[in-house]
This record gives sequence, structure tokens and C-alpha cells, in this order.
Amino acid sequence: MSVPGVLVTFGLVLFALALVIVLAFRANDGGFLAGPLSLMNFAQIATDPLYATIMLRSLWIAGLVTLATVATAYPVAWYLAFRAGRHRGLILFLVTLPFWTSYLLRVFAWKVVLAYNGVLNSAMLWLGLWDTPSTAFLNNPAAVVVTLAHAYAPFAILPIFVALQTIPGALLEAASDLGASRVQIFARIVLPLSMPGVLGGALVVFVPTLGDYVTPALVGGPGSVMIGNLIQAQFGKANDWPFGAALAVAAMLVILLAALIIRRADRRWGSRA
Repeated sequence: MSVPGVLVTFGLVLFALALVIVLAFRANDGGFLAGPLSLMNFAQIATDPLYATIMLRSLWIAGLVTLATVATAYPVAWYLAFRAGRHRGLILFLVTLPFWTSYLLRVFAWKVVLAYNGVLNSAMLWLGLWDTPSTAFLNNPAAVVVTLAHAYAPFAILPIFVALQTIPGALLEAASDLGASRVQIFARIVLPLSMPGVLGGALVVFVPTLGDYVTPALVGGPGSVMIGNLIQAQFGKANDWPFGAALAVAAMLVILLAALIIRRADRRWGSRA
């Protein structure tokens, strides 16, 4: 029964990943996999400060997106777990409703909201807060963070909600009976026991946002170029597939390091719990 799944995983994921890794060690000599192995692509990445700058910017933006997403998702997940009651199903439906539309359509919607003549500027003009529209809402890293945080919010809400639901209600009642305040119950019981869900949601958000290139291209400006934009440019306009593959491998190594750090933190929280 597992053979079809294994074949699909190997054909669509592992085989393609192996091709990218092999291609990263080739020179751009016009061939695909022909020619000798070379470390030239990785040497260029390591010596040119441009790529380090863009990678650090990508980490910074992805980190801000992860922080903003988890911070806004936790109250929603907490309400779903402890206060939603019979409305839980409806709220969960509303949380997953954005998945019914294209990701690209959601990014364009934010572009309409943040544009020079968009919804936000029109509201500010109508309220009389300023006289002319502002260009400060679009084509900057803040617009990228807001758009990505909204797009990936369900990926953080659902893991945190599941973690909160597993907390025994009798444990919270016992803490309350022993005189613990709501703040103490949250800080000493709810938050520690829900940390696996928080860290899992953070990882699920951080990984795709680090490599995202659509959102920075549509709502970001020149100061919002991320590593995904560079990779897309190498495979597209530059037609330098080996160097694009090397950039992809470098990004994967950074993601792997972040995943290992989050996994270790998850184990520490799990041992404490």
C-alpha cells in the first residue's frame, strides 16, 4: 500500500532535490549535467557580500513574519480552544477560508489595500488624517511582512490550537483550586504545554517565507529583495541554472539549520513539560 506514495515522494521530491544538488556543483557551460564538478558557484556565494546581505535580509524578514504570525495566531488559537464553544466549527471554517482562494490573489488583494490610491490611503484621506496619499505603505519590507503574516496565519493557528486542545481541563481546574491566578495558570501551565505547537507553527511559517519570491516581487521594493527572488532570476532571466541551484542549496542549508534549532528547542520544552 505504501509503494505509490514512496514512488511519488522519490520521483517528485527526492529525485528533483538530487538534481538540484548535482546541478549546483556544475559550471554554466551550456550543458545540463555534463562537464566536471566545480565549487565555483559556492565560492562566488561565499566571497560576494551581496549574497550574504540578501540572505541576512531574508532571514530578518522571515523572522519578523514568523514572530508576527505566531503573536497574532496564539490569541485566536486560545479562543478556539477555550472560549469558542459551539461556534468553534464556524471559526475554524473562517480560519481556513483563505485557502479557498489563490495565494497570488491574496497578495494582489493586499497590493490593492496598500497601494498609493488603495483602500488604506483612501480611508486616511476620508478621515482627514492627511491631505495627500502616502507611498509609505507599499514597496517596502513592512508590506512584505504584513502580507506574508496574513497569508500564513492559518499555518500557525492550527498547530497551536491542536496543542492547546490537548491540555487537560482538570489540570487548569486544579491550578485554579490551589489559588493560582489566570496569569499564573497561563504562564506556568498553558504556555509551556502549548510550546510544541508554537514552535511547530513557527517552523511551518518560517520555512516557506524564507524562500518566498512572489510577495517581495509584488508588494516589496528594491530594498525587499529576498533569496527567493535571486533564485528565480537565475533560473529565469539570467539563465544560469547551476548558480541558481547553488543559491537554492545554500538557502536549504540555512533552513535546515533553523529547523534543527527549533527541533532542539521543542525537545527542551517537551522535557520540561
